[in-house]
Amino acid sequence: MALTVGFDLDMTLIDARPGVAAAIDQVGVEFGVALDGSDFASRLGPPLQDMFRDAGMAEAIIPALMDRYRALYPTVVIGTTVAMPGAEEAMAAVRDLGGRIVVVTGKYEPNARLHVEALGWHVDHLRGELWSAAKGAVLREQGASVYVGDHVGDVRGAREADAVAVAVTTGPCDERELVDAGAEVVLTSLEQFPAWLAEYVEPLAG
Repeated sequence: MALTVGFDLDMTLIDARPGVAAAIDQVGVEFGVALDGSDFASRLGPPLQDMFRDAGMAEAIIPALMDRYRALYPTVVIGTTVAMPGAEEAMAAVRDLGGRIVVVTGKYEPNARLHVEALGWHVDHLRGELWSAAKGAVLREQGASVYVGDHVGDVRGAREADAVAVAVTTGPCDERELVDAGAEVVLTSLEQFPAWLAEYVEPLAG
């Protein structure tokens, strides 16, 4: 079976923070509620509805807030998003080994696909709107032996799938949090991933 590597999206493969902050701020203005876009952008990972709850939004308006944010997303966020350092090289390293790339993210799936398309990336499978351990079912279904993410929720997803949990400290979680959650490998960025992957597959090839 071909090597399959899973990647999270926000703060693992992409940096969407400026656009996310702008979109959340706009939603706050339109609805007349106190939303801090910079705070949202600094904590990317958990489900959007949970982040609105944490911001003190009334349960009754959360669906409308989510709908408006998702509607703004293509025009406000996609164009300002950039690849994380080492993201393209990390995916190329998988391809060079004949491997498959899957993206499993908590992001709304249509918008996740827009990011991948805008950056000109080819992935073999993409699933959105999955968080923490719930990612494990798709990773297992796709045969992922490695899952790379920046959040303790990503580590839990990898462990649920019995995949090697590779964490990068480019998101909101530091090394200690990631290790405590069960990360087997912690990198400072995806720039270190190709070298790690080469070491990982060498005994498998042998």
